[in-house]
Amino acid sequence: MTRSGPRALAAAVRAVRDQTAPATPLASVQRVWAEVAGEAIAAEASPVAERDGIVRVSCRSAVWAQELELLGPELTERLNARLERPVVGLRFAADAARHDP
Repeated sequence: MTRSGPRALAAAVRAVRDQTAPATPLASVQRVWAEVAGEAIAAEASPVAERDGIVRVSCRSAVWAQELELLGPELTERLNARLERPVVGLRFAADAARHDP
């Protein structure tokens, strides 16, 4: 089989990522987080841990944590629509140290 042209780099990177990513609930959430939450939220908050189906999300500030807590049920529903193994819920906490360069 011959290719008509070079393969897109993004497709190749996604394929490698999907083959090498650990098969954990946290990894699954991290993989779809930016798409589910949106770029603005993903820039301010990121999933960092999971236990018993509860995903802890680290936020740049307490204000973001509070706002996202209100969006938690909606984000959980959108995540579960994309995941094979659903999560029970999301917990948001301020942790600027994880976000500052």
